[in-house]
Amino acid sequence: MLKSNRRQFLQSAAAASFPLILAGRASAKTSANEQVTLGCIGMGNHGIGWNLAFFLKVPEARVVAVCDVFRVRREKARNIVNEAYGNKDCAIYEDFREILARDDIDAVVISTPDHWHVLMAVMAAEAGKDVFCEKPTLNIEQGQKLIEVMNKTQVVYQGGIEDRSVEQYHRMAELVRNGVLGTLEKILVTLPEGEIYPREEEAPVPEGLNYDMWLGPAPKTPFSRTKLGAQQWRNIWDYSGGKLTDWGAHLIDTAQVAIHEELGGPIAVEGKGKFPKNAMSTAATKYKINYEYANGVKMVVKSGGNGIRFMGSDGWVQCPSWRAPLEASDKDILNAVIAGENKMWERPPSEHVDFIQAVQKRRKTTYTPADIHHLSVAMHLGNISMRLGRKIKWDPKTEQVLNGDDKSQALMGCAMREPWTFNV
Repeated sequence: MLKSNRRQFLQSAAAASFPLILAGRASAKTSANEQVTLGCIGMGNHGIGWNLAFFLKVPEARVVAVCDVFRVRREKARNIVNEAYGNKDCAIYEDFREILARDDIDAVVISTPDHWHVLMAVMAAEAGKDVFCEKPTLNIEQGQKLIEVMNKTQVVYQGGIEDRSVEQYHRMAELVRNGVLGTLEKILVTLPEGEIYPREEEAPVPEGLNYDMWLGPAPKTPFSRTKLGAQQWRNIWDYSGGKLTDWGAHLIDTAQVAIHEELGGPIAVEGKGKFPKNAMSTAATKYKINYEYANGVKMVVKSGGNGIRFMGSDGWVQCPSWRAPLEASDKDILNAVIAGENKMWERPPSEHVDFIQAVQKRRKTTYTPADIHHLSVAMHLGNISMRLGRKIKWDPKTEQVLNGDDKSQALMGCAMREPWTFNV
């Protein structure tokens, strides 16, 4: 069982805290007074309503271009940018490669479906752009590629997750890391159930949509009206990993940070899930997954909620639903004072502000490629276990399934449709 001590805390904090100076590029922003120019790719609800909306509020950032395969979305985004700045300068593109080709763009913001995340991030880094990219990776092998390329290019990378900027989750992790709950015995994470969408007949591609570009590296499949709307794609293996990799990216990250495993991962995963039959949806809708970590901590992730609870020998603390006020078995837990060298890394105002500051100062962000990869690995292992119907034994250091076979190896990656491969 985990009981944090000062040595453990300092070792983990040294690996995960920031700032960390990165090797600068020729175009690196070195002045806090110099604006960072952004090209935003993927202008759906999250791309516009969350990422674009926040970056437009950051004075040190300047959005100069937007891109989406839907004409109506990119035109809407352009109008929002122009209205915010009071001009008509924002460029629009259907093909994201036109943004990567612009020398006057410092960084890209990727808010696409999951199957595009790593490939776009890799292409952007190789084009010399810093990268803000939504979570998660599509599979384990792509996450490994992400780390390889980001380490090689030394661009600034920020994963698009806000939890380490949210007071409740930052506070919970800090309490657990400092042993306020005593010996940690169990973590319970609840996530929303997945949706089931019935099969649909092929429909004509609507005017103003480049559907082939939307598919990108994913298999060639017929267009359907529902698949691209309301994030139904999250429930299909070709594009995502269901609610486990969607909402799990938030709460499982908090759990792993709290037990010093943000750059590690589980050693065993066993899950059972209920999968749709004869439906467009393929990811599990109901599920229960048991995780084991080398330090003895056990975590249960199950469908039916949106909260996280840490249970220890001296009490418990929980956030019962997304961003809800914290609750605990004793008010003294909530009032515990963590000071000096025992405090966790400083909580940034937001992932967006942190990214812009990191670009200007050439330092590490709150969500590095390693953070995103190790978080995604934990979730992918849950899906792999459910799909195989058996327990997975995992080595976090070698990143190998210790009781693996051809089936488990195949689920660690996927084929990428030409020409959209890492050699594109």
